[in-house]
Amino acid sequence: MKQRERLSTSERARKLFVGKARDLKDEHIFEKVTLVAVLAWIGLGSDGLSSSCYGPEESYRALGQYHGMTIFVALAVVVTIAIISSSYSQIIKLFPSGGGGYKVATKLLNPQFGMVSGCSLIVDYVLTIAISVASGVDAIFSNFPPALQTYKLTVTLIMILVLLIVNLRGIKESVFSLMPIFIIFLLTHAFTIVYPIFFHTREFINLVPDASREFGQASHSMGTFAALLILARAYSMGAGTYTGIEAVSNSMVILKEPRAKTGIVTMRLMAFSLGITVLGLLAAYSIFHLKHIPGKTMNANLLETMTAGWSRWIGKPFVVITLLSEAALLFVGAQTGFLDGPRVISNMAQDNWFPRRFSVLSDRLVTQNGLLLMAIAASFILLVTGGNVLTLIVLYSINVFATFSLSQAGMVRHWWQVKKEERHWFLKLFINGLGLILTLGILLTVIFIKFTEGGWLTLLITSSLIFFVVRVKNHYKRAATLLGRLDLRMSKHVEGAIQGWEHSSRGNPEFDPESHTACICVSCYNGVGINTFLKLREDFENYKNFIFISVGMVDTGTFKGEVELQNLEENVKRYLSKYEDLARAYGCFADSYYSIGTDVADEIKELSKAVVHKYHRVIFFIGNPIFARPSSLTRMLHNQTQLTIQNRLAHKGFMMVMIPVKLTSV
Repeated sequence: MKQRERLSTSERARKLFVGKARDLKDEHIFEKVTLVAVLAWIGLGSDGLSSSCYGPEESYRALGQYHGMTIFVALAVVVTIAIISSSYSQIIKLFPSGGGGYKVATKLLNPQFGMVSGCSLIVDYVLTIAISVASGVDAIFSNFPPALQTYKLTVTLIMILVLLIVNLRGIKESVFSLMPIFIIFLLTHAFTIVYPIFFHTREFINLVPDASREFGQASHSMGTFAALLILARAYSMGAGTYTGIEAVSNSMVILKEPRAKTGIVTMRLMAFSLGITVLGLLAAYSIFHLKHIPGKTMNANLLETMTAGWSRWIGKPFVVITLLSEAALLFVGAQTGFLDGPRVISNMAQDNWFPRRFSVLSDRLVTQNGLLLMAIAASFILLVTGGNVLTLIVLYSINVFATFSLSQAGMVRHWWQVKKEERHWFLKLFINGLGLILTLGILLTVIFIKFTEGGWLTLLITSSLIFFVVRVKNHYKRAATLLGRLDLRMSKHVEGAIQGWEHSSRGNPEFDPESHTACICVSCYNGVGINTFLKLREDFENYKNFIFISVGMVDTGTFKGEVELQNLEENVKRYLSKYEDLARAYGCFADSYYSIGTDVADEIKELSKAVVHKYHRVIFFIGNPIFARPSSLTRMLHNQTQLTIQNRLAHKGFMMVMIPVKLTSV
């Protein structure tokens, strides 16, 4: 009784924080979990806009004493944003159902390049969460005295927990809850950008001439190459500014139909808002000739300098509200990591690079396992680095440019291959080719500059993840080979009996009330299910009634539209019909039950109640594949579902027996 109370309390807490389960039969379900362009701009574009809180600062500080050349870096950044966003718009058109770096590299280059791109993206999204939240907390603590700085890491970890809970509730809910923050940020920063231009028009007009003059002086004193190197370093140090651009193409599946059109509108909104914000902030830094102040962000410095002559009752509240909106938007920017990181992981899980459980959806139709992994990994990174933004920036942006470069390379290859069929192939090739040159150049520069400063750690983490996913893939390949042999062997074994029954005039056997009833849980029509049935026939002769139950698993691969859900249901009914024919061919009564859902164990529990209600003396069975030499990896990747189902049925008082199915190489 106590155990049931604990479970009910847990369920009540889950509903309170996460929300009640969504109904897959709701005809408006896809409207409730997809985003229009403006909402997608808020949920995905926030990463790009939030990077304006630290990307421009890094570029400005990298110029050292040559701040007069800032406008050159700003213009180069704006051009880069335009080129990368244009090239990704072409990816959106080519991959309207989702064309993030993983899928693009997988389909247009090869699966190995796709795997490298996917691993790079995952690490990048973990760092997106870590650096966005850490920068947001920094912006908040810019208003507090130094004595309170020791609490920053604790607040950072708490914010990750809050964001995790918000995202567990659902995509649309998380975006709606953060919309006011986004609007306040836009209004305050639009004013921050316009104010210096309006009241310091002469300095703004002279930015380019002054930058040209300072570049000439720098070239005269240290040489043209050295001056260009300073500009290149400042340009590359702001590489984190572009990291949010890829997010739209990776999240097409959560956009409203028509997805390609919605994605392109979202991309344009993101590129325009990011370009204007970065250009305006860098111009404002240069107009006010800002210097770095320890303990304050450059934007905090800008706001305090800009409002120095204002009334105390206007200036201080404006600074506080603007900095709080920055901090809040940085928290919103972490959304991209929570939205896209689990999606990349689930895509890789469907291709067997990750454990398959990461493609599973929760009852709120979110990738819960991926969200938990991202939160834990980001928290670990923050604990290791102490939440230091400068350290995190060193680790940041290397991986995203690896993905950028692979995506652009794939698109260049594609346009070259289809040049005979595509009308404007050369223009498209030129756009993606230019994107490849830019992103590859930034990648090599960032690796060169940041390698000894800690960039090596990013490469080590990514390499370790690559090693792990390769092991997972190889294991699934071996398992698929063994299961394929079992499928072939079992199919041949029962082929004669099924054909004989189909050609005979024997009818369907009637239910035998004197016999026991075996209810077999199956996933699809395969060797494991057939072997389980045959073992029961051989070892338990008193079973003459067989019930087959199955659940159509709704995961990230099938939850794309109503058609996919209908196809899933038809497939489940089709292979259950095959099991019924198998049992009848052996002279047994057969029936089947099925459902469609996100949690196999919960759905099986509900189906089991229906079976027990209709039939008596029911014992449940499930096949359990046994590997000859099990390892820790085998235990992690297999048999979890069977154990979970067994536990759920045990709580209902139903007996379930696992039937071992030995997998052999012959």
